[in-house]
Amino acid sequence: MRILVNERGAARLLSRHLWVFRRDVLSGPDAPGLYPVYWGKRFLALALYNPQSDLAMRAYRFRPAEDPVKALLDNLDTALRRRLPHLEGEPEGGFRLAHAEGDFLPGLVVDYYAGHVVVQATAHAWEGLLPQVAERLKPLAKSVLAKNDAKSRELEGLPLYVRPLLGPVPERVAVREGGVRYLVDLLEGQKTGAYLDQRENRILMERFRGERALDVFSYAGGFGLHLALGFQEVISVDSSKDALQRAEENARLNGLNLKTVEANAFDYLRSLERAGERFDLIVLDPPAFAKGKKDVERAYRAYKEVNLRAIKLLKEGGILATASCSHHLTEPLFYEMLREAAQDAHRSLRVLEKRGQGFDHPVLLNHPETHYLKFALLEVL
Repeated sequence: MRILVNERGAARLLSRHLWVFRRDVLSGPDAPGLYPVYWGKRFLALALYNPQSDLAMRAYRFRPAEDPVKALLDNLDTALRRRLPHLEGEPEGGFRLAHAEGDFLPGLVVDYYAGHVVVQATAHAWEGLLPQVAERLKPLAKSVLAKNDAKSRELEGLPLYVRPLLGPVPERVAVREGGVRYLVDLLEGQKTGAYLDQRENRILMERFRGERALDVFSYAGGFGLHLALGFQEVISVDSSKDALQRAEENARLNGLNLKTVEANAFDYLRSLERAGERFDLIVLDPPAFAKGKKDVERAYRAYKEVNLRAIKLLKEGGILATASCSHHLTEPLFYEMLREAAQDAHRSLRVLEKRGQGFDHPVLLNHPETHYLKFALLEVL
């Protein structure tokens, strides 16, 4: 059995983009699975396929293979080998072992937390392969948890559930990151338990020293913990009381002082400005304001507003560490937004570093959706 695509679908695959939508599929099997893709008689790719999904086809190999399942799992083995030196160097750390399309494993995320592994599968064809995935993870993992509660699974016709695949899964585990440790709730935490894509950017904060720092959209205090190693006062701001309670617990775990404020970030930044407050360093790590293309204009305004407020609160020589995880807000748009925010704040900003997601969240140039995290380190002059 095979999938036949039209010319537009073929053009996407020939350009090495991994996705083909249902409108560009001419014919295919009735059941989800792994199948070869053709344009007429020309072989194009091997792909995960689900005829019920709008994102019908996700390629994972552009050469034929006698065993499509083995070819897919070989991609997992390759991804694990890339991370192995880091795991051996930091066995108590947190890393992404498999980054979906970035590792030619579309629809599969595998995260490592101090010896415990969390798997999240959002493509139908992975469901029956999870026991084999767990088997390949066994040499690295004390336990493997399937955290398949992402809403996107419903688009694939898949149930939502959380269950162990291997070993006893602890409710929480302590992960070491640079000079701090933080607790990860494997069963109830957001995503797979934590946000690993900012790992290297969080550790970067340990470079700085000063009197006052502000961590906005702090979640469980990730950036704030690292800042507390070098600043006399660190304030973590989030709208979630539960997240701030976790931040406080993480601070106690490290013997660090962290002040938490439950507030709407936009309102709180305005109140600080009215009060004449000033900071040496501010981190902005907001959620994805742009979920789709239609949201970009509104998201641009929101990102600009929050960055404008932060720029006004910084002392001369102060540092703004600011991020966007919205794929649809491209890197050029991100820096254009920052330029406009600096102009409206009547401040001059110097770009110290342009950064992004960590090495364990690889970007495929041919598949732009894999490049989503922008992180700028800026100095107020």
